[in-house]
Amino acid sequence: MEKFLVTGGAGFIGSNICKELVSDGCFVRIVDNLSTGKKSNLNDFIDEIEFIEADMGDEEVARKAMKDIDIVVHQGALPSVPRSVDDPAATHKHCVDATFTLLLAARDAGIKRFVYASSSSAYGDTPTLPKVETMLPQPLSPYAVGKLVGEYYCSVFYKVFGLETVSLRYFNIFGPHQDPASQYAAAIPAFVMAILKDTPPTVFGDGLQSRDFTYVDNVVEANLLAARTEHTAGDVINIACAEAVTVNETIEIINDIVGKNIEPVYSDPRPGDVKHSLADISAAERLIGFRPKVPFKQGLKLAIDWYRENLL
Repeated sequence: MEKFLVTGGAGFIGSNICKELVSDGCFVRIVDNLSTGKKSNLNDFIDEIEFIEADMGDEEVARKAMKDIDIVVHQGALPSVPRSVDDPAATHKHCVDATFTLLLAARDAGIKRFVYASSSSAYGDTPTLPKVETMLPQPLSPYAVGKLVGEYYCSVFYKVFGLETVSLRYFNIFGPHQDPASQYAAAIPAFVMAILKDTPPTVFGDGLQSRDFTYVDNVVEANLLAARTEHTAGDVINIACAEAVTVNETIEIINDIVGKNIEPVYSDPRPGDVKHSLADISAAERLIGFRPKVPFKQGLKLAIDWYRENLL
């Protein structure tokens, strides 16, 4: 039986990963301080996992959590570009310091593989599309810097200490358990809930900015492939659908799916936001055999169904 430690396992992406691991028959231990995650995200399988409510950046917590573990899937962070602009110190603590503490504990525990959740925000706003992993990063926010530093530490821990690491650069993930209520809510859950409630969604900027929105099931599969694929270590890999859609188009599609015509309202662009984002995922296919199985529109329908059933 494979034994996994999932940091941030009560969060949006982490809980989806844990659900799949449990269904695979794996042992799953979660460390989450519930600062942004919710224990209710684990209700369907709470009796089948080991849950530790604690700060993953605490050295003693990290070392105890690694006991008898084979693979670490590090999803824990303080997410959101705008949040990092408002509170860069907290972002540094939870993204950089915590990742370093976990890498040290993983090295000392003899962990087989350490999978790190990074972010496409590391690329910044360079005009070249699609984004390829060999491009020079140009982060525009404290969050992007924090995620990039984590990548560098993962690479160094592999090269210097032999700890097998894989860093996955996520492109705008959406799906079940993504919180629409936070002031830092991501675009799709905020748009969906606004339209379902007949409220104009707020767009920051002109809505012509584009994103490579990626349904969470694709990311779950990518993490499992990164955890299990042999001869892959020290790599940074884009995880996305390789399909760009503008914010305005996204709102139109949501309206079409739910049978409404709610027009957005526009506000000033936010500091740290990039204009366009689109991934080249050829490295993901070559290195870990990843291809997205759920395209954008299908994922959007699934996400809308979940929000209707669970949050209305």
